[in-house]
Amino acid sequence: MDYEKDSLRLKRRGIVRKAITYTLLGLWALIVLFPFYWMLLTSVKSYSAYNAEYVPSFFTLSPTLQNYVDAFTTVNLARYFANTVIFTLATTAIMMVVIIFAAYAFARLDFPGRDLVFGLFLSLMMIPAELVVITNFVTITNWGMRNTFWGLILPSVTSVFYIYLLKENFEQIPEELYKAAKVDGTSDLKYLFKVMLPISQPTVVTIVILKVIECWNSYVWPRLITDDETRFLVSNGIQEIRENGFGRENIPAMMAAVVVISVPLIVLFLIFRKKIMAGVSRGGTKG
Repeated sequence: MDYEKDSLRLKRRGIVRKAITYTLLGLWALIVLFPFYWMLLTSVKSYSAYNAEYVPSFFTLSPTLQNYVDAFTTVNLARYFANTVIFTLATTAIMMVVIIFAAYAFARLDFPGRDLVFGLFLSLMMIPAELVVITNFVTITNWGMRNTFWGLILPSVTSVFYIYLLKENFEQIPEELYKAAKVDGTSDLKYLFKVMLPISQPTVVTIVILKVIECWNSYVWPRLITDDETRFLVSNGIQEIRENGFGRENIPAMMAAVVVISVPLIVLFLIFRKKIMAGVSRGGTKG
């Protein structure tokens, strides 16, 4: 009888804990998602309806898509969007080539001073990125690459952190596979693309997505290296839209432009969220 009472008490405690946990998680989710809801809600309000609200309304009975039409017809949002896609794809592709070969060299090739060079690489992570902005700016300017895609791309084509993350994954692949491949006459390049990259696919996908997000949200460098509107990205183009496009008062149209810019990243994360979690967790374990 006492055993049944104890079991019932434990079940009740478990239910209470779960209820409290899910309630707190639900409240936190509302806090995190509310800005996105407010952004989307404001984007479907008309300019007159938005300005007529003395007290902010949490819903609208007359949504409109005119703000989205204005986002592509009144300002150069489509051009900024296209520039960002070109910049993001080119930067990510070049960076992946660089870090894959670098990570493979540090993980599998045995050459003099490998550990010392890798240690120097890791020490670069201690240097804030802001410290090299001026150096990069002077270099790109002297090369005549201001207001060009190459000027935007070159400073971002490598990452010590991503090299380290991929190297850690490569080192988790059993050495016996490499030795067996060499016995079969497999070249290092073929072993890399046929064995190591497929095994490390979650981490590779994670790095690609994180780099895409980084490029899409890049602001300081594009703002510094470009003053030609035809080379603006969405990050610095949005300020131009606010100042010379819709004007500071047309908040609904601005929110529509921000929604258009934000949707690709949200969709990308929702599609690949499981691979991102798997890649990060795999990179944080050894053995």
